[in-house]
Amino acid sequence: MLLSIHHITEYQFDQPVRYALQRLKLRPKDGAGQTVLDWQIVIDGGKIEAEHDDPHNNHVTLISIEEGRTAIKISCSGQVETADNHGILGRHRSHVPLWAYCRPTRLTGASRGVQRLLAGIDRSASDKIGMLHELSAHILSTVEYRTGATDVATNAEQAITAGAGVCQDHAHIFIAACRSISIPARYVSGYLMMDGRIEQTASHAWAEAHLDGLGWVGFDISNGISPDGRYVRVATGFDYRDAAPISGMSFGARDKSMVVSLRVEQ
Repeated sequence: MLLSIHHITEYQFDQPVRYALQRLKLRPKDGAGQTVLDWQIVIDGGKIEAEHDDPHNNHVTLISIEEGRTAIKISCSGQVETADNHGILGRHRSHVPLWAYCRPTRLTGASRGVQRLLAGIDRSASDKIGMLHELSAHILSTVEYRTGATDVATNAEQAITAGAGVCQDHAHIFIAACRSISIPARYVSGYLMMDGRIEQTASHAWAEAHLDGLGWVGFDISNGISPDGRYVRVATGFDYRDAAPISGMSFGARDKSMVVSLRVEQ
């Protein structure tokens, strides 16, 4: 499937910026069922200072914001060819050792809420794929998808307690549960072409678990499926913080507002 993506992020600051750096993880990954045919990033109000790949094989673009600016616009666009591999990505290729994806993080700690979710799952089943799909469905039935119920700092336990969250929270809960039973798991940020809808309100997030004999397998908990050709993987990591599309720091100003425009179409 050939997907065309147009992603614009506009920041307004409460006063002129003295100095600011932002780290972008917005270029889709090459490999594992997808090929980036074309990708451009245009910065209005800043410039690209450096680019590199991080230990998770995410492409990182470091940009600076022009002194005195009260707004910046980051425009990304390109085409990505994808294949439907039923969510299977295959062997581990990251510079990060596989065992590291079993360690909890501040956002993916497994306390009472995660253990309660796991209590209803048959972990002795030989069909690990089926078991993880059952876990995914159980998370979605327990934690309602509801925008505005959480924020980027909400951890897995807090989302379970709230009984509501978004795709980021569903992914963190799934990852926390997997790691607590010694299954390596990681967070994925990316794009999803939704059926019958080109305009999107935000990028998407899901999770991947590593299983013997298959390697990494994707699970979109919020939609109850494994990723197919409509999905574009952009960044991966231990949790949201490693895969955040935009992060950074500024002096002399704070974010006042952020507007995102996103189009994903075939």
